[in-house]
This record gives sequence, structure tokens and C-alpha cells, in this order.
Amino acid sequence: MNDHDPLDRTDLPTTARPAVGRGPLDGHQRLRQVTDAEFSAFYRTTVRPLVAFLINQGAGVHTASDIAQETMTTAYRRWSDLHAPKAWAYKVASRALLRRIADVEEAPVAEVPEPTSLLARPDAIAEWEARHRVLPLLRSLPPRQQQVMAWTLAGFTPGDIADQLGLPAETVRANLRKARRAASAYLTTREEEL
Repeated sequence: MNDHDPLDRTDLPTTARPAVGRGPLDGHQRLRQVTDAEFSAFYRTTVRPLVAFLINQGAGVHTASDIAQETMTTAYRRWSDLHAPKAWAYKVASRALLRRIADVEEAPVAEVPEPTSLLARPDAIAEWEARHRVLPLLRSLPPRQQQVMAWTLAGFTPGDIADQLGLPAETVRANLRKARRAASAYLTTREEEL
């Protein structure tokens, strides 16, 4: 695992980096260091579950990684304005995924990009998919049910999901019930096949 702090980059403006060897820090610099430390902790605890959340909604690994990174970049820029950063990040990432799915004109890529630092190593993708056999089930659900299940698997309650997606709570609960019924039928069918 790479313990490198994603914000410890030389391409950040000097105001975003700690002042090293330049004497005592002023109030702004101390506040910036605290903000950077808070965001860095949030990033480390949130980015991988966010990638998994997007994969559970049907994104490929590279798309999920890209969206998660873009979301985290935006979160860093808006950090002082975020009151519920986890919910905000999941909502922004989910909307970004929906926009990508709706965008039918995708530019072809000559080569598949190298795995990002969001995953510890390239073979981690296969290991993750093997441990999460729920992916085929999720991908078999209609889009709204898949979305609600992904939010549920990420630890959000039906009320939270309704708030974040702007849906009535009963709509979320109904889709969750349908998704659970479909999951039960799917698992029963798989057991019978074995």
C-alpha cells in the first residue's frame, strides 16, 4: 500500500504546502495545515469505498477511479464549505457516473491507462471482484434498484438516500424491497445451479 499523501505534491500552490524552513507559521498557514490534514484523513478513508460504490452502480474500475479522483479534487477545493463531506462526495460521484452513462459519445482510447494509485496493485481488481460476488447481482438489477442498493451497501439509510437523490423516501424503500426480492431470487437460482 502506498502511504504517500495525495496532497503532498509540488504542483500545489505554495499557499497549500506547509512552510518548511521559513520560520514560524502565521495563522493562515496553520489553518491551511489543519485543513489539509483533515482532508487528507477524509481522502484516505473515503476514496476506496467511493470507488467500490461506483463499481456497485455499474461503473468499470477505471471510470470509477477517475470519477472518485475528480470528486475528491472538487471536495478539496470546496472543503471549507462541506458540512457532510461523505454524503456530498457520494452524491457528486453518483451524479457524475449518471452523466457518463448518459453520454453516448465517448472518445475511444488507444491504450488502457495504467491502474491508478487508488488500488494497491493491478491484481487487486480481480481479488476485489472475487470477494464481492454481489456485482453480477447488482448489474442484473434495473438502474434505480442498482443505485439504491449501491447506496445501501455504502452504509446509507433509506432516508439518507432519499435526501441525497431527491426522491421520496417511499420510492427509495420500494426500490430497495424490489432489489432485495430480486437478490433473493438470484441467489436461490445460483444455489440451484450449483
